[in-house]
Amino acid sequence: MVHEGTSEDLVRAVRAVGVTDVRLLEAVRSVPRTEFVPADEVASAYRDTPVPLPHGQVTTQPSLIAMMVSALGLTGDEQVLEVGTGYGWQTALLARLAAHVVSVERWPDLLDEARLRLAGQGVGNVDVVLGDGTLGMPTRAPYDAVIVCAAFPRVPEPLVDQLRTGGRLVQPIGQGGQERVELYERRGHDLVHRKMVTAARFVRLYGAHGYDQW
Repeated sequence: MVHEGTSEDLVRAVRAVGVTDVRLLEAVRSVPRTEFVPADEVASAYRDTPVPLPHGQVTTQPSLIAMMVSALGLTGDEQVLEVGTGYGWQTALLARLAAHVVSVERWPDLLDEARLRLAGQGVGNVDVVLGDGTLGMPTRAPYDAVIVCAAFPRVPEPLVDQLRTGGRLVQPIGQGGQERVELYERRGHDLVHRKMVTAARFVRLYGAHGYDQW
């Protein structure tokens, strides 16, 4: 299937929403989204739109991913926790911007796809693990940054506990369908709200510290 557009179309879309991080723009340019969408969606890979995945999941819109990742302020030496891998395009971007990424995915087939696609692009500084993302991955904590790719009215407590002091967390806050993407920073034992990144629509966050319908 012939895809429409190029990575430069995504770079333009990312710039248009105000993202100026040069490293992030270069990552968007160099990580081929065509390799991280289902085969029947390749034609739309370079449109700034979500792409459907199995199990009623969707990829996040590329410009929205860039806004969320930009809010983390990654400089290159961070350990990042990602909740919700999907097919791994955001994971690959994070891997370009941080030292290491731990990504938790709850669907085994999505996990397998993400691992294959990340390996196919030579991304080695990522561990994609099967599990309940609301529990994080405590054996690898603390994290310098956490990014949550599904919506819940509050931040799951385990994710706060696994974030180091001074670390940043981005999560869509809401019930699923109409959210505020919020940026937080851990100060002592507390999570302090820094700013609203944008309004957006996300699927619900399921798990022990999220919605309970698996």
